[in-house]
Amino acid sequence: MITLFESDEYEDVKEVYHDSEVSPQSGAKFGMKRELLMSIFGAPCNDPPWGELIAVDLADGSIKWRSVLGTTEGMIGVALPWGTPNFGGPMMTASGLIFIGAAMDDYIRAFDTQSGQEVWKAALPAGGQATPMSYEWQGKQYVLIAAGGHSTSGTTLGDYVVSFALPD
Repeated sequence: MITLFESDEYEDVKEVYHDSEVSPQSGAKFGMKRELLMSIFGAPCNDPPWGELIAVDLADGSIKWRSVLGTTEGMIGVALPWGTPNFGGPMMTASGLIFIGAAMDDYIRAFDTQSGQEVWKAALPAGGQATPMSYEWQGKQYVLIAAGGHSTSGTTLGDYVVSFALPD
């Protein structure tokens, strides 16, 4: 849920809603407060899916595929394949994989860029609410993500950097 407020009210809004994400939106007339609108059961109030990874054809704007992103494991303790709100972006490799760790269930995943099929996932020690990166070292490619969680989303908090070696 996003609520706008006059920019000059930023300090007052930040003080009252200190547990929420409050941003002044520098240079704009309005600031914003963003909160997850969750039920008493810890799940979003709208119908699932609650998070998707979507491929768009940049030539014509059509949707190429949609894949549910995340499970409810981190929200309600049971891993239902309904997706989750997401905080973080994807990273694509030349080999045709998309890596993303943005879901609220503490996993990093790889998706096939052509089909949208999830082809791999690994548990993280904390929430992966960050955009992964890739690097090469001694001829081998790695994917790295900062797993620190997201303080206002309820994901596991920590202070980790996790790296995975891609197969040859």
